[in-house]
Amino acid sequence: MPPAHILNAPTKLMKTLGYGAGYQYDHDAEEGFSGQNYFPDAMARQRISMSEGTGFEREIAKRWNTVKAAREA
Repeated sequence: MPPAHILNAPTKLMKTLGYGAGYQYDHDAEEGFSGQNYFPDAMARQRISMSEGTGFEREIAKRWNTVKAAREA
C-alpha cells in the first residue's frame, strides 16, 4: 500500500483517515524536489545504474546526485 499522504482523499472519511495529509507537491518545492517518500516504508530503494559519461547523461547524473543528497539530509 502506498503511503497515505500521497493517496487521493475524495471523501470526508478518507480525509479523516489521513489520506493526502501533509502531501508536498514537488514542483512547488525549491529545486523541484520535496524529499517526500512515495514508496511504501517496507519497500527498499533500488540503485539505478547510470553512466556519468558525456552529454545529457552527465546532466542526469548531476540531478540524480542532487536528489540523493536531499533525500539523505
